[in-house]
Amino acid sequence: MTLRTAYLLLILALASSLSVAETLSRGPDVLIIAGEDRVVYEFRQNGQLRMVRVVPKWGKPYKLVPRDPTKGFGDLEQAQMLVPEWVIVEFE
Repeated sequence: MTLRTAYLLLILALASSLSVAETLSRGPDVLIIAGEDRVVYEFRQNGQLRMVRVVPKWGKPYKLVPRDPTKGFGDLEQAQMLVPEWVIVEFE
């Protein structure tokens, strides 16, 4: 094996390991839907809808959560009904 072939194999190995590491460390995909009275953030991981956050123009932001969290295996698109959930009090 020549030195040039060895360098080429090393570069190919590094490039393939970087793409695998990038795929593994990639976070959730966020879709932002802006409306007149609110902004909706849809968080997806591996193509499944995991969280929906709604930020209205007035009022407190809230999340949409499944009515029965034991069904759907974390995918909100499989939930029968989504209900709002607000944070009432936060402690620092």
